[in-house]
Amino acid sequence: MYVHEVAFDGRVRRDLIASLRLQPYEDKVVLPHERTHRGPKEDRLALLRATKVSLEPLWFLYEGTGTGVPEVLERVAARAPAFSFTGPEDTAHRFWVISDPAIHASIHASLEQVPVLIADGHHRYETALAYADEVGGGTEVASRFTLALLTDMADPGLVVLPTHRVMKAGIAVTGGESKGSLDETLEAVRGRVAAGAYRNHQFQVLTLEGEVAVVELHEQVIDNLLGSRDPEEFLLYTRDPAEAVRWVDEGVGTAAFFLDAPDVREVLKLAQEGKTLPQKATYFHPKPPSGMVFDRLERDRRL
Repeated sequence: MYVHEVAFDGRVRRDLIASLRLQPYEDKVVLPHERTHRGPKEDRLALLRATKVSLEPLWFLYEGTGTGVPEVLERVAARAPAFSFTGPEDTAHRFWVISDPAIHASIHASLEQVPVLIADGHHRYETALAYADEVGGGTEVASRFTLALLTDMADPGLVVLPTHRVMKAGIAVTGGESKGSLDETLEAVRGRVAAGAYRNHQFQVLTLEGEVAVVELHEQVIDNLLGSRDPEEFLLYTRDPAEAVRWVDEGVGTAAFFLDAPDVREVLKLAQEGKTLPQKATYFHPKPPSGMVFDRLERDRRL
């Protein structure tokens, strides 16, 4: 086990890195919140077959309140780190090794019955399940586990960003509240079940019925505009709202839709109900970099 800490944009997030037992979604232990596609899983399965190594941790969220785990990680992080490094996007990382078997046992006991929400890595998780079934073996072989980075949902450094949508085709949306600028539009959707829209150099805010704006935007607006056409063939995604406006102005798309960051608790609630969100509904930031820890799926194989 390891403690990982990342500092970015004046924030600090602290994570646990460990091996997580792979379990099918129907067990309600590992909870997905996004739909996946076949192509990316095929690529990742080919990589696993070739390397037989988990090259990066998948990212999961857990409810840490009452488990005592965040407090354990805090005590470990009070020591000097084993190493530190600078990562992408000016992130500063520190790393501690947990070698004490008593701490291992304590964390295992605390989290054994706690479900986890996939924050990032849906395709990789499903690929790991497929690989484990393919190679077979007992319940304790390495391929029955995945490398996992686990973050407490209450961690003050946990950041989720919105992903905006640009439609390549579709009729105009009418009936929204007019706004004079992009900034005014973004401010108007903050904290609301609503979406901003941009078309023909005009901004508006669409009030939506429901609990999670990205879900309601797709069900009440995008799906209606596209009809039976596959949304993934007609949507572009960006985290930069100004880029979405530029794409529409340049003719890359016909309309842009802007969202506020989703509430992680609402995402967890939907996942617990067995519901999935549209593609790219969440973007947790910053993502753990590859290469911090490797996990050999064949223990006697050298890298």
